[in-house]
Amino acid sequence: MSSTMDSTPGGGPALQLTGVTKSFGSVSALEHVDFTAYRGEIHAIVGDNGAGKSTMVKIVTGIHRADGGEILVNGESLGLRRTAADAVDHGIAVVYQDLALVECLDISTNLALGNLPRKFGVLLDRRRMEREASDVLTSLKVRVGDVRTPVGLLSGGQRQIVAIARAVRMDKPIILLDEPTAALGVQESFKVGTIIDELRDAGQAVICVSHDLEFVFTHADRITVLRLGRSVGTRKTSEVTRDEIIGMITGAVTAA
Repeated sequence: MSSTMDSTPGGGPALQLTGVTKSFGSVSALEHVDFTAYRGEIHAIVGDNGAGKSTMVKIVTGIHRADGGEILVNGESLGLRRTAADAVDHGIAVVYQDLALVECLDISTNLALGNLPRKFGVLLDRRRMEREASDVLTSLKVRVGDVRTPVGLLSGGQRQIVAIARAVRMDKPIILLDEPTAALGVQESFKVGTIIDELRDAGQAVICVSHDLEFVFTHADRITVLRLGRSVGTRKTSEVTRDEIIGMITGAVTAA
């Protein structure tokens, strides 16, 4: 793999993958993936179905273990034999495509899942939970209704915002979003884009896996293309055309 990285964001590398490989039995899902995301940038990962995007996400987040290669967070090796909890401990928050929300629970509880505030170490501190939920939604400049509203009553766009807000509440320097606009309309996609722009401006590394090239070219600073389990190139968005990216995805354009 070769990539153009003539200039990079000034925040320094947040997440690096070098020569990452993964097979499932006799099927090779990732053959050789190199990828670097920097603090203070939105970095999009694009590719056709079967390119290896989902496998890469699951390896970064500890759901799958890579067979080879190296993963670094802020220059520190994560190792290959690790868990999803290890990824969180090293500063990675993720919003999966299925959002992983519990529909029967309200917004504030969903935002706090995995880290429920307690009084006296035992009792659920609902008042604090609701206050913290309101605070994080206010910080994102979004309104999704009362924080006591069950998630099952929300629209698709509102659920996506709740899932992003949960990742933001974790206060991690790296946020990974898997297809954040897949089921959203134009207005809802615009709001998600505004949120991730603000996360980037706050100095976080935002990694966005997406099929939506319009969204990618509107918000991403750099784009990495995966094809058939390999990273074939990284381009600055301002220096590449949509046709070139499509050519890299399909193989019609050879990365230089």
